[in-house]
Amino acid sequence: MTEQDHTEATPGRGHGLEGTTAAVRELLLALAVGFTLPSPLPASLKRRQDLEHLRETATEAGLLLPDGSLVGTAHHALLNGTPDAIIHALQRELVDTYRADGRPLGGLARELARGGLRHPQVAAELEEAAEEALESDPGLASTLFAESLLSGAKELPKAARRAQAAAATGDLDAAGRLVDRLLALPEPPELALGVDVAAAVWAERGMLSRSADTYRWLGPERMGTSAPLAALAMIGSGDMAGAHGVLADGGSMGSPTLLAVALSLMGDGLSRTLESSSELGLSELIRASDMMNAAGVAAPMPEIPAVLAALCALHSGEPAVADTVVRAALAASQGGDTARPRLFLLQAWCAMQQDNPDDARLAINEAVKANPWDLAPRDRFLRAALELGLARRSGEVHQLVLAWDHAREAMMHVSVDLYSLLPWGEVLITAARLRETGRVAHYLQGAWELLDRLESPVLWSVPLHWAAVQAALLGENPAELAPHATALVRASGHSHYAAMLAAGGKAWVSVLAGRFVASDVETAARGLAAVGMPWEGARLAGHAAARADERRDMVKLLACARDIHPQGSAAQPEAHQDPPAGIGAPETAEASGLSAREKEVARLVLEGKTYREIGDAIYISPRTAEHHVARMRRRLGAENRSELLVRLRLALGDAHPPHA
Repeated sequence: MTEQDHTEATPGRGHGLEGTTAAVRELLLALAVGFTLPSPLPASLKRRQDLEHLRETATEAGLLLPDGSLVGTAHHALLNGTPDAIIHALQRELVDTYRADGRPLGGLARELARGGLRHPQVAAELEEAAEEALESDPGLASTLFAESLLSGAKELPKAARRAQAAAATGDLDAAGRLVDRLLALPEPPELALGVDVAAAVWAERGMLSRSADTYRWLGPERMGTSAPLAALAMIGSGDMAGAHGVLADGGSMGSPTLLAVALSLMGDGLSRTLESSSELGLSELIRASDMMNAAGVAAPMPEIPAVLAALCALHSGEPAVADTVVRAALAASQGGDTARPRLFLLQAWCAMQQDNPDDARLAINEAVKANPWDLAPRDRFLRAALELGLARRSGEVHQLVLAWDHAREAMMHVSVDLYSLLPWGEVLITAARLRETGRVAHYLQGAWELLDRLESPVLWSVPLHWAAVQAALLGENPAELAPHATALVRASGHSHYAAMLAAGGKAWVSVLAGRFVASDVETAARGLAAVGMPWEGARLAGHAAARADERRDMVKLLACARDIHPQGSAAQPEAHQDPPAGIGAPETAEASGLSAREKEVARLVLEGKTYREIGDAIYISPRTAEHHVARMRRRLGAENRSELLVRLRLALGDAHPPHA
């Protein structure tokens, strides 16, 4: 027996290793680092004649399982009690053995890298595995790339792919740092891919014009299959000539893969949305999204086809179509983790347009928790605009003011582009509602200049013109309204959506002027509802009902509002709550649904009195007057002030005619 075979004390007391011989420990350590029984084994063990005896001894000691694998406690004790130099020497021998046999390391490569082994073979296999996982599982690819660095891989040769993985998982900062280092090299490897990632990161940050600048720096001669992405960025930032140039000079589709077909359809569809036949553009964008879903890849791009298709559907007055596209993209994980928040936020926008605020808030919550990182700036702005829209539609002024503060902060981090016009429209309306138009004037000026550079495409410009019409109505500014109303009328010949909005705008003007035909207003209101604007349609009908001269027209218009906005009419009086301080006990309601005190308040409300004026008139505090109005609104099931005025008139009956 050799000196090594004598019994010795070993590291890791209490793990069953006490009393084992050096030869047994040599076998166990080899198994701990990744060798297996019966092979491969280190050369020193393969030469031993008593290998089977050593195995039996270790098994009898409870250190080896019958299948030849090492017991976990012994595995831990051996690796932690053996010098790193010895462990790494054995691991290098293990890697050389695999390579000599022509066998891949597989999952063993990850264990070796995490254990601190620096070996070119381990690094190469991890990078290869990362590249294979990149398009289908970018999260795994990002982890494998990180492990390859632990094993000695160089960062820059695969920097573009590392950045792609980071961006696809939502880690924009890591992706941005990688492409910064890559693009600073004299001869960057995989340059076009690096530019795609850089452009996608700029877009996420709400700076699409920087995405376009990055593609201009690349140049059409080096663009290849990235040309549709470059065109997307250039169109979105208002450079139609540049987009045509890259599509003409660098628009080779390459191999007809699902991804290549999706990008080609996306480029063609987006170009068509700028023309009068925008319906064909929407159809092509939807097919591009379908192809992207089928491809199952997470390629970096400034905007994914599903988002473009959904935006075009929303701009066409078809929120149900947009919702279908978004749901399919979410199910297929289109765009990877980084696209999920944006898709959920668009789903929320569709729900808001279709008058489903609860669904909208659920989708917003899904967007917020989709990734461990905070929302990217452009998604944060989209969320802020959604909060404005929901607060405005609920009639909660306090919530609207809070949402406005958040939106003002969010808009400072982004610039205007073609694909953000919907949220900017909501910002414009809210600014007018709160008399804050001056704070957003320069942003909106940028939006109009962008549309002018693109020759005011109907599909993209109509919703912003409608927002401007609403803002002008809120600001009682006919001079501001006229050009946008004219633009809607002019677009009506090319767009059914524009025609409905033009009719709605005309009806609003007539209502506010007090010279309207009830049937015309009803037609306009139902037209708005038909193009995905039930709340807007109901608001128009309700406002007209509040101003109707004839009770018959009032009832008809109120019924129309209830019909197209059932949530408003379905509201029930809330359960009794303790009255706020200063109000006293609830009064008994009469058949009208109002108490005697509430009737006093109602008459003053219908006379246009403020809370302070109501309080002065009947000797209560302004806050108490406000509580009376809120309670009447709940009791009568009024969704907004216009409905409240109508229902108060109906409740007061002949005691208060339509125009008191």
